[in-house]
Amino acid sequence: MKSRNFSCFTAMTLFAVLTIPVQLAAQRHHHYKLIDLNTLGGPTSYFSNGSDGILNNQGTAVGWADTSTPDPFPAFCFNPDCFVSHAFQSRNGVRTDLGTLPGGVSSQAFWISANGLIAGNAQNGQIDPLIPGLPEARAVLWQNGRGTESLAAVVNTRGQVVGFAGTNVPDPFGLAGIQFRAFLWQGGTMQDLGTLGGNDAMALFINEAGQVAGSSYTSSTPNPSTGFPTQDPFFWEHGTMLDIGTLGGTVGFPQAFNNRGEVVGQSNLAGDLTFHPFLWTKTGGIRDLGTLGGSTGLTNWINDSGDIAGKADLPGPIPQSHDAVLWRHGAMIDLGTLPGDSCSNAYFVNSPGQVVGTSESRDLCLIPTGEHAFLWENGGPMVDLNSLIPPGSSLQLTFAFGINGNGEIVGTGVPSGCTPENTDFCGHAFMLIPCDENHPGVEGCDYSLVLVDEPAATTSVGSRPVAQNRATANPGTTGAANPMMRSLGHRSTPWYRNLGVQPSAK
Repeated sequence: MKSRNFSCFTAMTLFAVLTIPVQLAAQRHHHYKLIDLNTLGGPTSYFSNGSDGILNNQGTAVGWADTSTPDPFPAFCFNPDCFVSHAFQSRNGVRTDLGTLPGGVSSQAFWISANGLIAGNAQNGQIDPLIPGLPEARAVLWQNGRGTESLAAVVNTRGQVVGFAGTNVPDPFGLAGIQFRAFLWQGGTMQDLGTLGGNDAMALFINEAGQVAGSSYTSSTPNPSTGFPTQDPFFWEHGTMLDIGTLGGTVGFPQAFNNRGEVVGQSNLAGDLTFHPFLWTKTGGIRDLGTLGGSTGLTNWINDSGDIAGKADLPGPIPQSHDAVLWRHGAMIDLGTLPGDSCSNAYFVNSPGQVVGTSESRDLCLIPTGEHAFLWENGGPMVDLNSLIPPGSSLQLTFAFGINGNGEIVGTGVPSGCTPENTDFCGHAFMLIPCDENHPGVEGCDYSLVLVDEPAATTSVGSRPVAQNRATANPGTTGAANPMMRSLGHRSTPWYRNLGVQPSAK
């Protein structure tokens, strides 16, 4: 699984590229205990591709896993492999099946708050009246391990939930041809947050202050460049929806939101031929975060200190390669790739500043899929997490999607016989527990330190190390035609498959 994202002049970046001197000494890292979360009897288990609240600081992770039952709706499979799956939570290596709604078949969980409230969605046993044969999926809140009622997508510790819901109003620009509206649910009451002038809106994030970020059409008039109305990201607070704007194009949406009310996302540039990452603040407005000299970039997460994780293209012919990047204090830090790889993507940065993501070879970058899960800490360079787990472990770690404040990591990997490009059909979710002073006495932990040698075969351009023979690879901007689908970003939902639309690469 990959982070699911989209997005004529080259905008002048407001962020400088920070040069990184070549490290002279080997880096010391802790070992990790690997917990293979396995499945519920089927071939695959899943996380929501990181960048979301899939892991809290109490060490509880949420996702979903296949059962051994084939999906009874083969025309609208819930997962790519067409097996029934159930939402789960995992704590201290113990996985709990969260079930689904009465009468329903499949479910998934993709957000957990700091105090354990879980948001996701589940089938309810009904068939959508507007799409024959399509099983209805409702947003769900789990509390104390039990589903309470159909709700939504993201939940904070106050029990406020945001998401989007379909109406019975036909809409040629909505999902599945119907109107969708953003909502806030609190105390049993669902509030329509309105729109920026169009018919459709989605609420995608809520922070602990109750501020909301999402995206909305600004009118009902389609643009020649996309065939859809202009879609802008929004910031909602105290009953007012503020248009964040774009970087000149007609499509923009948020991809993460922190407790300081800072929004990061992706916006098309003028002409809608390419896209750049952006940062928005109430005082500074929208700012282009730029790239590493290539065409595109994206953000995946922003922590409460303002550190931003993502990726950016390097210069070169299309398809361009891209490196994982960290934006910090007004500078863009190129995290590079693992030795021998061509591309990388940073999915998450935690409060201490540790970054996780994936690095891959040219061939897998072009598909694209992940290959080597990485950790970047203490100024780098990145290290392959596979070198920090016991030899002969049950999984090759391909993606690291999240890392909490205690250094615990979640992601997906592939067992023996499953190749990285087939992770959606046979991959397993995993958790890594660091063998450090904050996790004493963990059974099976090796508390010695690992000395990781510096990457070989590098040359210095200025003071920025660049891998030799770097391949050019960029998945481009292919994917869902409806820009509202792009707003869903990395969230893997049945809608992608149910509507016959594949999410964009990376």
